[in-house]
Amino acid sequence: VQLQASGGGLVQAGDSLRLSCAASGRTFSGYALGWFRQAPGKEREFVVAITGSGSTLYIDSVKGRFTISRDNSKNTVYLQMNSLKPEDTAVYYCAAGSDYICTYYGCRGERHYNYWGQGTQVTVSS
Repeated sequence: VQLQASGGGLVQAGDSLRLSCAASGRTFSGYALGWFRQAPGKEREFVVAITGSGSTLYIDSVKGRFTISRDNSKNTVYLQMNSLKPEDTAVYYCAAGSDYICTYYGCRGERHYNYWGQGTQVTVSS
């Protein structure tokens, strides 16, 4: 599976962005999909994931502001980010992994994902 993330940019606090991650190469619907981010000087962290059945998992800091969705017909996963804050500034990575492992063992760990996109920069100014 090849993943291509896009949609990042420079916005002001309170603005919105929608990230997209297009997949190619294999059947998309059978994968769990996640978004991670890495802020300057920090380790990459889990943000949100969606299983093949549509269940979602968010970190507390983005609940109510971010929404993950997937369109299997387009092999694309989206991350709608509203009410952005400066602390959301990071490189955002999409990832695909085993839906079984995500569903039964969790989706937060990087080790649960086999395929990664190249990252897209999101910068939120105050």
